[in-house]
Amino acid sequence: MDIPRGIGTFVVWDYVVFAGMLVISAAIGIYYAFAGGGQQTSKDFLMGGRRMTAVPVALSLTASFMSAVTVLGTPSEVYRFGAIFSIFAFTYFFVVVISAEVFLPVFYKLGITSTYEYLELRFNKCVRLCGTVLFIFQTILYTGIVIYAPALALNQVTGFDLWGAVVATGVVCTFYCTLGGLKAVIWTDVFQVGIMVAGFASVIIQAAVIQGGISTILNDAYNGGRLNFWNFNPNPLQRHTFWTIIIGGTFTWSSIYGVNQSQVQRYISCKSRFQAKLSLYINLVGLWAILTCSVFCGLALYSRYRDCDPWTAKKVSAPDQLMPYLVLDILQDYPGLPGLFVACAYSGTLSTVSSSINALAAVTVEDLIKPYFRSLSERSLSWISQGMSVVYGALCIGMAALASLMGALLQAALSIFGMVGGPLMGLFALGILVPFANSIGALVGLMAGFATSLWVGIGAQMYPPLPERTLPLQLDIQGCNSTYNETNLMTTTEMPFTTSVFQIHNVQRTPLMDNWYSLSYLYFSTVGTLVTLLVGILVSLPTGGRKQNLDPRYILTKEDFLSNFDIFKKKKHVLSYKSHPVEDGGTDNPAFNHIELNFSDQSGKSNGTRL
Repeated sequence: MDIPRGIGTFVVWDYVVFAGMLVISAAIGIYYAFAGGGQQTSKDFLMGGRRMTAVPVALSLTASFMSAVTVLGTPSEVYRFGAIFSIFAFTYFFVVVISAEVFLPVFYKLGITSTYEYLELRFNKCVRLCGTVLFIFQTILYTGIVIYAPALALNQVTGFDLWGAVVATGVVCTFYCTLGGLKAVIWTDVFQVGIMVAGFASVIIQAAVIQGGISTILNDAYNGGRLNFWNFNPNPLQRHTFWTIIIGGTFTWSSIYGVNQSQVQRYISCKSRFQAKLSLYINLVGLWAILTCSVFCGLALYSRYRDCDPWTAKKVSAPDQLMPYLVLDILQDYPGLPGLFVACAYSGTLSTVSSSINALAAVTVEDLIKPYFRSLSERSLSWISQGMSVVYGALCIGMAALASLMGALLQAALSIFGMVGGPLMGLFALGILVPFANSIGALVGLMAGFATSLWVGIGAQMYPPLPERTLPLQLDIQGCNSTYNETNLMTTTEMPFTTSVFQIHNVQRTPLMDNWYSLSYLYFSTVGTLVTLLVGILVSLPTGGRKQNLDPRYILTKEDFLSNFDIFKKKKHVLSYKSHPVEDGGTDNPAFNHIELNFSDQSGKSNGTRL
């Protein structure tokens, strides 16, 4: 193993590779703006005309939640806390099954564009509005972090211009979302997954070559206690244990895959329900691949810097910068490859941001504009959707400026998802799984769940848990030779990344802080979901929840599960409805089957429950 020299810098080729990635993404947007007659209707723009197939959608689902926060955050997470993070592989499996078998069947058979339409069908307008507002708030916040995070880390290590990068990412994203709609979002994601895998691969291969093979990397990791897969401590206060990751992680990620508009919108845009489920299961493979890559990069990081930790030695000012630092260290002889890695991080950003922008536009048009301005033509709705994409693109860039004031990344991002996503998932679960839940129960439950998760989430930001709860592993700097140390002190804008803005210092610890506020961040979502469900059930029962007559389409039924086996039956019934002119949405999307459309509740209650 050679002694670390000075770390490389960005050269022209790196900028070329990075710019190429942005240009191709933009080009895909332009292509879909004009291909096949362009975006004629808002359904074309927001749902890709409901004609997508499973594979591109699966890759797109993988791309959008593997943001730069994953590319930069997971390896440094593994470097500091060990490979227990890879237990998420089990979590992803449960999440995909829950999304495909509980949430997808209901959303798909209703043929909705915005998941929040479901809340109105099942409960009432007020519940739908609450859901929509929470979602918009959550997504803009999260997107700000996603744009800002990689820009900061890359800026400090590579000298890549910070606000130039933020604005360029934001503008390119907004550009192809506005022009090409959902189709452009999905196909740019497919391209970006390719870039992400290539970026990861280049780092892993080169690290293995320099460190003397994959076995060396694993040995170093083993000796450094990094291969800590099994920690069965049931204590919910420990940050990552087997149980927090399986239980807390499943709730946190299900709220993303099961009910988050940016994900649901894509798998509902598939042309048949079978394709939609298939896309989720294929996406599972993608999630596993990216998880494996990022965990392995973390082990490579440890193997490379086990004697000289750049973070303790003040060569980088935050753990998120370790990955770019490694890249410039080992790939400096290959011009263009550091650029490929930066493009990999930014692909993560672009794919997440673009899906957020498209989802925000969909929610705004479907939930806030359509219900109140019924006279609008499809053409003008399409224009409004495009206008909304631009507005949200600008808002997210603005939010990135705010994110520059917030604390540690991965955690902040997931905490937001937990704090808002948890109660929202509880709300949908209440509607889909609890037949007697009514709108009063839903509203009170949502308020209670939201209040609880905000309380624990903000408390945890103000009084962070003690180190024995997070268990960071040993990092050494005795191998750093001082000469190397002084010549290469990076000039960095100091970012107080380990502390949070709201943190309150030297305060007497109370039992409340040591127990409630020290809850693992993965459980924020779990608390929100369970409180929402419980309160919703308790309030619905006395307020006449059992008296309402429900349309069976709004809840998960036995048929929904059994219909998985329909593919093995004779496909006679498919022909019966193709002979009729079906005006809306694609050709063979059973959600628009005329038989289902004509049928409404006998008492004329076609739109959910009126109390």
